[in-house]
Amino acid sequence: MNPHHQRRWLILAVIGLAQLMVVLDATIVNIALPSAQQDLGFGDDSRQWIVTAYALAFGSLLLLGGRLGDLFGRKRTFVAGAVGFAAASALGGAAGSFAMLVTARAVQGAFGALLAPAALSIVSSTFTEPGERAKAFGIYGAIAGGGGALGLLLGGILTEYTSWRACLYVNLGFAIPAALAAFALLRNQAPATRPRLDVAGVVTASAGLFALVYGFSKAETAGWGATVTLACLGAGAVLLAAFVLIERRVASPLLPLRVVLDRNRGGAYLAVAMCGAGMFGVFLFLTYYLQQTLGFSPVEAGAAFLPMTGCLIAAAGIASHKVTPRVGPKPVIGLGMLLAAAGMVLLTRVGVESSYAADVLPSLCIFGVGMGLTMATAMGTATLGVRAADAGVASAMVNTGQQVGGSIGTAVLSTFAATATSNYLHGKTPGPDVLAQAAVHGYTTAFWISAGIFAAGAILAGGLLKRGVPAADPAAGPVFAH
Repeated sequence: MNPHHQRRWLILAVIGLAQLMVVLDATIVNIALPSAQQDLGFGDDSRQWIVTAYALAFGSLLLLGGRLGDLFGRKRTFVAGAVGFAAASALGGAAGSFAMLVTARAVQGAFGALLAPAALSIVSSTFTEPGERAKAFGIYGAIAGGGGALGLLLGGILTEYTSWRACLYVNLGFAIPAALAAFALLRNQAPATRPRLDVAGVVTASAGLFALVYGFSKAETAGWGATVTLACLGAGAVLLAAFVLIERRVASPLLPLRVVLDRNRGGAYLAVAMCGAGMFGVFLFLTYYLQQTLGFSPVEAGAAFLPMTGCLIAAAGIASHKVTPRVGPKPVIGLGMLLAAAGMVLLTRVGVESSYAADVLPSLCIFGVGMGLTMATAMGTATLGVRAADAGVASAMVNTGQQVGGSIGTAVLSTFAATATSNYLHGKTPGPDVLAQAAVHGYTTAFWISAGIFAAGAILAGGLLKRGVPAADPAAGPVFAH
Protein backbone atom coordinates (compact mmCIF):
# COMPACT_ATOMS: atom_id res chain seq x y z
CA MET A 1 0.00 0.00 0.00
CA ASN A 2 1.24 3.51 -0.83
CA PRO A 3 1.81 5.28 2.53
CA HIS A 4 1.68 8.70 0.87
CA HIS A 5 -1.64 8.38 -0.95
CA GLN A 6 -3.79 10.50 1.39
CA ARG A 7 -1.17 13.28 1.53
CA ARG A 8 -0.14 13.06 -2.13
CA TRP A 9 -1.12 16.60 -3.22
CA LEU A 10 0.54 18.19 -0.21
CA ILE A 11 3.62 16.14 -0.96
CA LEU A 12 3.56 17.32 -4.60
CA ALA A 13 3.45 20.93 -3.38
CA VAL A 14 6.52 20.34 -1.20
CA ILE A 15 8.40 18.54 -3.97
CA GLY A 16 7.45 21.27 -6.45
CA LEU A 17 8.83 23.93 -4.08
CA ALA A 18 12.18 22.15 -3.85
CA GLN A 19 12.36 21.48 -7.59
CA LEU A 20 11.57 25.12 -8.31
CA MET A 21 14.51 26.11 -6.11
CA VAL A 22 16.91 23.82 -7.98
CA VAL A 23 15.73 25.08 -11.40
CA LEU A 24 15.72 28.73 -10.30
CA ASP A 25 19.29 28.42 -9.13
CA ALA A 26 20.50 27.59 -12.62
CA THR A 27 19.56 31.08 -13.86
CA ILE A 28 19.05 33.37 -10.85
CA VAL A 29 22.78 33.61 -10.14
CA ASN A 30 23.54 34.59 -13.77
CA ILE A 31 21.69 37.88 -13.30
CA ALA A 32 23.63 38.57 -10.09
CA LEU A 33 27.09 37.84 -11.53
CA PRO A 34 28.08 41.38 -12.59
CA SER A 35 27.20 42.75 -9.14
CA ALA A 36 29.01 39.91 -7.36
CA GLN A 37 32.05 40.47 -9.58
CA GLN A 38 32.17 44.17 -8.72
CA ASP A 39 31.69 43.51 -5.00
CA LEU A 40 34.26 40.71 -4.62
CA GLY A 41 36.70 42.02 -7.22
CA PHE A 42 37.33 38.96 -9.40
CA GLY A 43 38.15 39.12 -13.12
CA ASP A 44 36.13 38.19 -16.19
CA ASP A 45 38.22 35.03 -16.65
CA SER A 46 37.12 33.80 -13.22
CA ARG A 47 33.43 34.68 -13.57
CA GLN A 48 32.49 31.47 -15.37
CA TRP A 49 33.51 29.42 -12.31
CA ILE A 50 30.51 30.70 -10.34
CA VAL A 51 28.31 28.87 -12.86
CA THR A 52 30.69 26.02 -13.73
CA ALA A 53 31.36 24.96 -10.12
CA TYR A 54 27.64 24.30 -9.61
CA ALA A 55 27.26 22.53 -12.95
CA LEU A 56 30.28 20.26 -12.38
CA ALA A 57 29.21 19.09 -8.93
CA PHE A 58 25.55 18.74 -9.87
CA GLY A 59 26.11 16.97 -13.19
CA SER A 60 28.80 14.56 -12.02
CA LEU A 61 27.07 13.42 -8.81
CA LEU A 62 23.48 12.98 -10.02
CA LEU A 63 23.64 9.23 -10.63
CA LEU A 64 25.22 8.69 -7.21
CA GLY A 65 22.57 10.90 -5.61
CA GLY A 66 19.79 8.94 -7.31
CA ARG A 67 21.20 5.58 -6.23
CA LEU A 68 21.68 6.75 -2.63
CA GLY A 69 17.96 7.54 -2.61
CA ASP A 70 17.23 4.00 -3.79
CA LEU A 71 19.46 2.49 -1.09
CA PHE A 72 18.73 4.66 1.95
CA GLY A 73 15.26 5.99 1.20
CA ARG A 74 14.00 9.10 -0.60
CA LYS A 75 12.81 10.92 2.53
CA ARG A 76 16.31 10.88 4.03
CA THR A 77 18.05 11.92 0.83
CA PHE A 78 15.46 14.63 0.06
CA VAL A 79 15.66 16.19 3.53
CA ALA A 80 19.47 15.93 3.60
CA GLY A 81 19.66 17.49 0.13
CA ALA A 82 17.36 20.38 1.07
CA VAL A 83 19.16 21.14 4.36
CA GLY A 84 22.57 20.93 2.69
CA PHE A 85 21.42 23.18 -0.16
CA ALA A 86 20.17 25.75 2.35
CA ALA A 87 23.47 25.70 4.27
CA ALA A 88 25.50 26.08 1.07
CA SER A 89 23.28 28.96 -0.06
CA ALA A 90 23.80 30.74 3.26
CA LEU A 91 27.55 30.25 2.89
CA GLY A 92 27.45 31.71 -0.63
CA GLY A 93 25.34 34.67 0.44
CA ALA A 94 27.84 35.49 3.16
CA ALA A 95 30.89 34.97 0.90
CA GLY A 96 33.63 37.52 1.43
CA SER A 97 35.89 36.17 -1.30
CA PHE A 98 35.75 34.58 -4.74
CA ALA A 99 37.06 31.25 -3.37
CA MET A 100 34.33 31.11 -0.74
CA LEU A 101 31.61 31.81 -3.31
CA VAL A 102 32.90 29.15 -5.73
CA THR A 103 33.12 26.61 -2.88
CA ALA A 104 29.55 27.38 -1.84
CA ARG A 105 28.33 26.93 -5.42
CA ALA A 106 30.07 23.54 -5.68
CA VAL A 107 28.50 22.40 -2.39
CA GLN A 108 25.11 23.62 -3.66
CA GLY A 109 25.58 21.45 -6.74
CA ALA A 110 26.50 18.39 -4.65
CA PHE A 111 23.42 18.66 -2.45
CA GLY A 112 21.28 19.49 -5.49
CA ALA A 113 22.41 16.15 -6.95
CA LEU A 114 21.01 14.48 -3.83
CA LEU A 115 17.79 16.50 -3.82
CA ALA A 116 16.66 16.54 -7.47
CA PRO A 117 16.51 12.75 -8.16
CA ALA A 118 14.82 12.13 -4.80
CA ALA A 119 12.18 14.74 -5.65
CA LEU A 120 11.29 13.24 -9.04
CA SER A 121 11.29 9.65 -7.74
CA ILE A 122 8.97 10.65 -4.86
CA VAL A 123 6.50 12.05 -7.41
CA SER A 124 6.83 8.91 -9.53
CA SER A 125 6.22 6.52 -6.62
CA THR A 126 3.50 8.63 -4.92
CA PHE A 127 1.25 9.04 -7.97
CA THR A 128 0.44 5.61 -9.38
CA GLU A 129 -3.13 6.12 -10.68
CA PRO A 130 -2.77 7.07 -14.38
CA GLY A 131 -5.02 10.14 -14.35
CA GLU A 132 -3.51 11.64 -11.21
CA ARG A 133 -0.01 10.73 -12.32
CA ALA A 134 -0.61 12.67 -15.54
CA LYS A 135 -1.72 15.76 -13.59
CA ALA A 136 1.24 15.48 -11.22
CA PHE A 137 3.78 15.23 -14.02
CA GLY A 138 2.11 18.09 -15.85
CA ILE A 139 2.74 20.28 -12.81
CA TYR A 140 6.26 18.94 -12.27
CA GLY A 141 7.18 19.31 -15.93
CA ALA A 142 5.89 22.88 -15.96
CA ILE A 143 8.11 23.72 -12.98
CA ALA A 144 11.13 22.05 -14.59
CA GLY A 145 10.61 23.84 -17.90
CA GLY A 146 9.46 27.25 -16.71
CA GLY A 147 11.45 27.67 -13.51
CA GLY A 148 14.49 29.00 -15.34
CA ALA A 149 12.50 31.94 -16.72
CA LEU A 150 11.16 32.72 -13.24
CA GLY A 151 14.76 32.64 -12.02
CA LEU A 152 15.65 35.41 -14.46
CA LEU A 153 12.80 37.57 -13.15
CA LEU A 154 13.48 36.88 -9.48
CA GLY A 155 17.22 37.41 -9.99
CA GLY A 156 16.55 40.73 -11.68
CA ILE A 157 14.24 41.94 -8.91
CA LEU A 158 16.57 40.88 -6.08
CA THR A 159 19.71 42.26 -7.75
CA GLU A 160 18.10 45.56 -8.73
CA TYR A 161 16.32 46.29 -5.46
CA THR A 162 18.42 44.51 -2.82
CA SER A 163 21.80 42.81 -3.41
CA TRP A 164 23.32 39.98 -5.38
CA ARG A 165 23.61 38.13 -2.05
CA ALA A 166 19.82 37.91 -1.86
CA CYS A 167 19.91 35.65 -4.95
CA LEU A 168 21.59 33.04 -2.73
CA TYR A 169 19.82 33.78 0.55
CA VAL A 170 16.43 33.40 -1.15
CA ASN A 171 17.04 29.63 -1.36
CA LEU A 172 16.59 29.40 2.41
CA GLY A 173 12.97 30.45 1.90
CA PHE A 174 12.50 27.42 -0.37
CA ALA A 175 14.76 24.78 1.18
CA ILE A 176 13.97 25.06 4.89
CA PRO A 177 10.14 24.93 4.55
CA ALA A 178 10.50 22.05 2.04
CA ALA A 179 12.76 20.09 4.41
CA LEU A 180 10.46 20.61 7.42
CA ALA A 181 7.33 19.70 5.45
CA ALA A 182 8.97 16.63 3.89
CA PHE A 183 10.12 15.45 7.31
CA ALA A 184 6.52 15.65 8.56
CA LEU A 185 4.71 14.32 5.48
CA LEU A 186 6.95 11.60 4.06
CA ARG A 187 7.65 8.09 5.30
CA ASN A 188 11.10 6.80 4.52
CA GLN A 189 11.08 3.85 2.14
CA ALA A 190 14.24 1.77 2.09
CA PRO A 191 14.84 -1.63 0.51
CA ALA A 192 14.29 -4.70 2.70
CA THR A 193 17.74 -5.94 1.63
CA ARG A 194 20.26 -3.24 0.79
CA PRO A 195 22.72 -4.23 -1.97
CA ARG A 196 26.33 -3.05 -1.95
CA LEU A 197 27.08 0.26 -3.61
CA ASP A 198 28.71 -0.10 -7.03
CA VAL A 199 31.93 1.79 -6.21
CA ALA A 200 33.56 1.21 -9.62
CA GLY A 201 30.41 2.48 -11.32
CA VAL A 202 30.28 5.54 -9.05
CA VAL A 203 33.90 6.44 -9.81
CA THR A 204 33.72 5.98 -13.59
CA ALA A 205 30.30 7.65 -13.96
CA SER A 206 31.11 10.62 -11.74
CA ALA A 207 34.57 11.15 -13.25
CA GLY A 208 33.24 10.68 -16.78
CA LEU A 209 30.40 13.16 -16.34
CA PHE A 210 32.76 15.62 -14.61
CA ALA A 211 35.21 15.43 -17.51
CA LEU A 212 32.41 15.82 -20.06
CA VAL A 213 30.82 18.87 -18.40
CA TYR A 214 34.23 20.46 -17.76
CA GLY A 215 35.32 19.76 -21.33
CA PHE A 216 32.29 21.54 -22.75
CA SER A 217 32.80 24.48 -20.38
CA LYS A 218 36.43 24.78 -21.59
CA ALA A 219 35.29 24.56 -25.21
CA GLU A 220 33.25 27.71 -24.58
CA THR A 221 36.21 29.66 -23.17
CA ALA A 222 39.40 28.06 -24.56
CA GLY A 223 38.06 26.77 -27.90
CA TRP A 224 37.23 23.33 -29.29
CA GLY A 225 40.78 22.69 -30.46
CA ALA A 226 42.42 23.47 -27.10
CA THR A 227 44.38 20.61 -25.55
CA VAL A 228 42.45 20.77 -22.28
CA THR A 229 39.11 20.63 -24.15
CA LEU A 230 40.07 17.62 -26.26
CA ALA A 231 41.68 15.83 -23.29
CA CYS A 232 38.61 16.28 -21.09
CA LEU A 233 36.09 15.27 -23.75
CA GLY A 234 38.22 12.25 -24.70
CA ALA A 235 38.63 11.20 -21.05
CA GLY A 236 34.89 11.64 -20.48
CA ALA A 237 34.07 9.39 -23.45
CA VAL A 238 36.53 6.68 -22.31
CA LEU A 239 35.33 6.76 -18.69
CA LEU A 240 31.65 6.56 -19.67
CA ALA A 241 32.40 3.66 -22.04
CA ALA A 242 34.16 1.92 -19.14
CA PHE A 243 31.12 2.67 -16.97
CA VAL A 244 28.82 0.88 -19.42
CA LEU A 245 31.11 -2.17 -19.47
CA ILE A 246 31.18 -2.24 -15.65
CA GLU A 247 27.39 -1.96 -15.42
CA ARG A 248 27.01 -5.01 -17.67
CA ARG A 249 29.05 -7.13 -15.28
CA VAL A 250 28.41 -6.11 -11.65
CA ALA A 251 25.71 -7.74 -9.54
CA SER A 252 24.23 -4.48 -8.22
CA PRO A 253 24.94 -1.78 -10.85
CA LEU A 254 24.74 1.93 -10.14
CA LEU A 255 22.60 2.28 -13.28
CA PRO A 256 20.88 -0.96 -14.33
CA LEU A 257 21.03 -0.90 -18.12
CA ARG A 258 17.40 -2.04 -18.32
CA VAL A 259 16.46 1.48 -17.22
CA VAL A 260 17.97 3.17 -20.28
CA LEU A 261 17.57 0.38 -22.85
CA ASP A 262 13.78 0.64 -22.77
CA ARG A 263 12.97 2.53 -25.99
CA ASN A 264 10.41 4.88 -24.46
CA ARG A 265 12.64 5.82 -21.55
CA GLY A 266 15.64 6.21 -23.86
CA GLY A 267 13.63 8.48 -26.14
CA ALA A 268 12.43 10.51 -23.16
CA TYR A 269 15.98 10.96 -21.80
CA LEU A 270 17.15 12.07 -25.25
CA ALA A 271 14.28 14.55 -25.53
CA VAL A 272 15.15 16.08 -22.13
CA ALA A 273 18.83 16.37 -23.13
CA MET A 274 17.99 18.03 -26.45
CA CYS A 275 15.65 20.45 -24.69
CA GLY A 276 18.43 21.30 -22.23
CA ALA A 277 20.78 22.03 -25.13
CA GLY A 278 18.30 24.09 -27.13
CA MET A 279 16.79 26.09 -24.28
CA PHE A 280 19.95 28.13 -23.90
CA GLY A 281 19.14 29.75 -27.23
CA VAL A 282 16.30 31.44 -25.35
CA PHE A 283 17.55 31.99 -21.82
CA LEU A 284 21.12 33.01 -22.63
CA PHE A 285 21.09 34.91 -25.92
CA LEU A 286 17.58 36.33 -25.72
CA THR A 287 18.47 37.77 -22.30
CA TYR A 288 21.50 39.45 -23.89
CA TYR A 289 19.36 40.72 -26.76
CA LEU A 290 16.65 42.16 -24.52
CA GLN A 291 19.11 43.96 -22.23
CA GLN A 292 21.95 44.97 -24.54
CA THR A 293 20.04 45.65 -27.76
CA LEU A 294 16.51 46.64 -26.70
CA GLY A 295 17.69 48.29 -23.47
CA PHE A 296 15.56 46.29 -21.00
CA SER A 297 16.48 46.41 -17.32
CA PRO A 298 17.14 43.05 -15.58
CA VAL A 299 13.62 43.12 -14.12
CA GLU A 300 12.03 43.95 -17.50
CA ALA A 301 14.05 41.19 -19.18
CA GLY A 302 12.89 38.68 -16.59
CA ALA A 303 9.27 39.79 -16.94
CA ALA A 304 9.54 39.42 -20.73
CA PHE A 305 9.76 35.64 -20.27
CA LEU A 306 6.54 35.36 -18.23
CA PRO A 307 4.23 34.84 -21.26
CA MET A 308 6.45 31.91 -22.29
CA THR A 309 6.12 30.44 -18.81
CA GLY A 310 2.34 30.83 -18.90
CA CYS A 311 2.11 29.05 -22.27
CA LEU A 312 4.45 26.32 -21.02
CA ILE A 313 2.36 25.68 -17.89
CA ALA A 314 -0.89 25.55 -19.88
CA ALA A 315 0.55 23.22 -22.53
CA ALA A 316 2.11 20.93 -19.92
CA GLY A 317 -1.24 20.48 -18.18
CA ILE A 318 -3.13 19.77 -21.40
CA ALA A 319 -0.46 17.39 -22.69
CA SER A 320 -0.18 15.35 -19.50
CA HIS A 321 -3.85 15.18 -18.60
CA LYS A 322 -5.69 15.20 -21.94
CA VAL A 323 -3.45 14.26 -24.86
CA THR A 324 -0.60 11.91 -23.89
CA PRO A 325 -2.85 9.38 -22.05
CA ARG A 326 -4.80 8.98 -25.31
CA VAL A 327 -2.13 9.02 -28.01
CA GLY A 328 1.10 8.15 -26.16
CA PRO A 329 4.33 10.17 -25.88
CA LYS A 330 5.64 9.80 -29.45
CA PRO A 331 3.45 12.35 -31.28
CA VAL A 332 3.31 14.75 -28.31
CA ILE A 333 7.09 14.98 -27.84
CA GLY A 334 7.63 15.17 -31.61
CA LEU A 335 5.10 17.99 -32.01
CA GLY A 336 6.46 19.81 -28.96
CA MET A 337 10.02 19.82 -30.25
CA LEU A 338 8.93 20.94 -33.72
CA LEU A 339 6.98 23.84 -32.17
CA ALA A 340 10.05 24.77 -30.11
CA ALA A 341 12.09 24.74 -33.33
CA ALA A 342 9.48 26.94 -35.04
CA GLY A 343 9.62 29.42 -32.16
CA MET A 344 13.40 29.61 -32.55
CA VAL A 345 13.14 30.13 -36.31
CA LEU A 346 10.74 33.03 -35.74
CA LEU A 347 13.22 34.58 -33.33
CA THR A 348 15.85 34.74 -36.07
CA ARG A 349 13.89 37.68 -37.56
CA VAL A 350 14.83 40.07 -34.76
CA GLY A 351 17.03 43.06 -35.48
CA VAL A 352 18.43 46.14 -33.82
CA GLU A 353 15.15 48.06 -34.30
CA SER A 354 12.74 45.20 -33.53
CA SER A 355 9.99 45.46 -30.92
CA TYR A 356 9.24 42.99 -28.15
CA ALA A 357 5.50 42.78 -28.84
CA ALA A 358 5.75 42.17 -32.59
CA ASP A 359 8.98 40.21 -32.96
CA VAL A 360 9.77 38.46 -29.65
CA LEU A 361 6.47 37.73 -27.89
CA PRO A 362 4.89 35.48 -30.59
CA SER A 363 8.09 33.42 -30.79
CA LEU A 364 8.23 33.01 -27.01
CA CYS A 365 4.60 31.85 -26.85
CA ILE A 366 5.09 29.21 -29.57
CA PHE A 367 8.32 28.09 -27.90
CA GLY A 368 6.57 27.87 -24.51
CA VAL A 369 3.82 25.63 -25.89
CA GLY A 370 6.44 23.37 -27.47
CA MET A 371 8.45 23.10 -24.27
CA GLY A 372 5.33 22.41 -22.21
CA LEU A 373 4.31 19.54 -24.49
CA THR A 374 7.82 18.08 -24.48
CA MET A 375 9.05 18.44 -20.90
CA ALA A 376 5.95 17.22 -19.06
CA THR A 377 5.52 14.26 -21.39
CA ALA A 378 9.20 13.30 -21.39
CA MET A 379 9.50 13.42 -17.60
CA GLY A 380 6.42 11.28 -17.12
CA THR A 381 7.60 8.77 -19.73
CA ALA A 382 11.15 8.61 -18.34
CA THR A 383 9.93 7.26 -14.99
CA LEU A 384 6.88 5.24 -16.11
CA GLY A 385 7.05 1.55 -15.29
CA VAL A 386 10.41 1.77 -13.53
CA ARG A 387 10.89 -0.74 -10.74
CA ALA A 388 10.65 0.91 -7.34
CA ALA A 389 14.23 -0.13 -6.56
CA ASP A 390 15.43 1.82 -9.63
CA ALA A 391 13.20 4.92 -9.34
CA GLY A 392 15.94 7.12 -7.89
CA VAL A 393 18.57 6.41 -10.51
CA ALA A 394 15.97 6.56 -13.32
CA SER A 395 14.98 10.01 -12.06
CA ALA A 396 18.64 11.00 -11.84
CA MET A 397 19.01 10.19 -15.55
CA VAL A 398 16.40 12.87 -16.33
CA ASN A 399 18.42 15.50 -14.48
CA THR A 400 21.69 14.21 -15.94
CA GLY A 401 20.30 14.50 -19.46
CA GLN A 402 19.16 18.06 -18.81
CA GLN A 403 22.48 19.06 -17.23
CA VAL A 404 24.75 17.49 -19.86
CA GLY A 405 22.48 18.78 -22.62
CA GLY A 406 22.68 22.28 -21.14
CA SER A 407 26.48 22.11 -20.99
CA ILE A 408 26.68 21.00 -24.62
CA GLY A 409 24.18 23.65 -25.69
CA THR A 410 26.02 26.46 -23.91
CA ALA A 411 29.35 25.50 -25.50
CA VAL A 412 28.00 24.93 -29.01
CA LEU A 413 25.75 27.99 -29.15
CA SER A 414 28.36 30.30 -27.60
CA THR A 415 30.95 29.12 -30.13
CA PHE A 416 28.70 29.67 -33.14
CA ALA A 417 27.49 33.04 -31.84
CA ALA A 418 31.04 34.30 -31.20
CA THR A 419 32.23 33.11 -34.62
CA ALA A 420 29.25 34.73 -36.38
CA THR A 421 29.85 38.03 -34.58
CA SER A 422 33.54 37.98 -35.46
CA ASN A 423 32.85 37.15 -39.13
CA TYR A 424 30.29 39.97 -39.35
CA LEU A 425 32.87 42.50 -38.09
CA HIS A 426 35.57 41.32 -40.47
CA GLY A 427 36.56 44.20 -42.77
CA LYS A 428 34.13 46.68 -41.18
CA THR A 429 34.84 49.76 -39.07
CA PRO A 430 33.59 48.80 -35.59
CA GLY A 431 31.34 51.78 -34.78
CA PRO A 432 28.37 51.55 -32.37
CA ASP A 433 25.85 50.68 -35.11
CA VAL A 434 28.09 48.01 -36.62
CA LEU A 435 28.83 46.49 -33.20
CA ALA A 436 25.10 46.34 -32.42
CA GLN A 437 24.38 44.66 -35.79
CA ALA A 438 27.21 42.20 -35.21
CA ALA A 439 25.89 41.26 -31.77
CA VAL A 440 22.38 40.65 -33.13
CA HIS A 441 23.85 38.56 -35.96
CA GLY A 442 25.54 36.40 -33.31
CA TYR A 443 22.27 36.00 -31.39
CA THR A 444 20.24 35.05 -34.46
CA THR A 445 22.90 32.52 -35.47
CA ALA A 446 22.49 30.94 -32.03
CA PHE A 447 18.70 30.87 -32.54
CA TRP A 448 19.17 29.03 -35.88
CA ILE A 449 21.43 26.44 -34.23
CA SER A 450 18.94 26.05 -31.39
CA ALA A 451 16.16 25.46 -33.92
CA GLY A 452 18.31 22.79 -35.53
CA ILE A 453 18.84 21.10 -32.15
CA PHE A 454 15.09 20.93 -31.53
CA ALA A 455 14.38 19.67 -35.05
CA ALA A 456 17.04 16.96 -34.64
CA GLY A 457 15.54 16.08 -31.26
CA ALA A 458 12.11 15.63 -32.83
CA ILE A 459 13.57 13.20 -35.37
CA LEU A 460 15.85 11.24 -33.00
CA ALA A 461 13.50 11.02 -30.01
CA GLY A 462 10.56 10.32 -32.33
CA GLY A 463 12.52 7.46 -33.86
CA LEU A 464 13.19 5.88 -30.46
CA LEU A 465 9.75 6.29 -28.90
CA LYS A 466 7.17 3.58 -29.54
CA ARG A 467 3.75 4.24 -31.03
CA GLY A 468 0.71 4.10 -28.78
CA VAL A 469 0.16 4.43 -25.05
CA PRO A 470 2.87 2.54 -23.12
CA ALA A 471 1.75 -0.22 -20.80
CA ALA A 472 3.07 -0.32 -17.26
CA ASP A 473 5.87 -2.78 -16.58
CA PRO A 474 4.33 -5.68 -14.63
CA ALA A 475 7.63 -5.98 -12.73
CA ALA A 476 7.34 -2.40 -11.50
CA GLY A 477 5.82 -1.86 -8.12
CA PRO A 478 6.59 -1.36 -4.50
CA VAL A 479 9.43 -3.56 -3.29
CA PHE A 480 10.12 -1.61 -0.12
CA ALA A 481 9.70 -2.48 3.51
CA HIS A 482 8.83 0.32 5.92
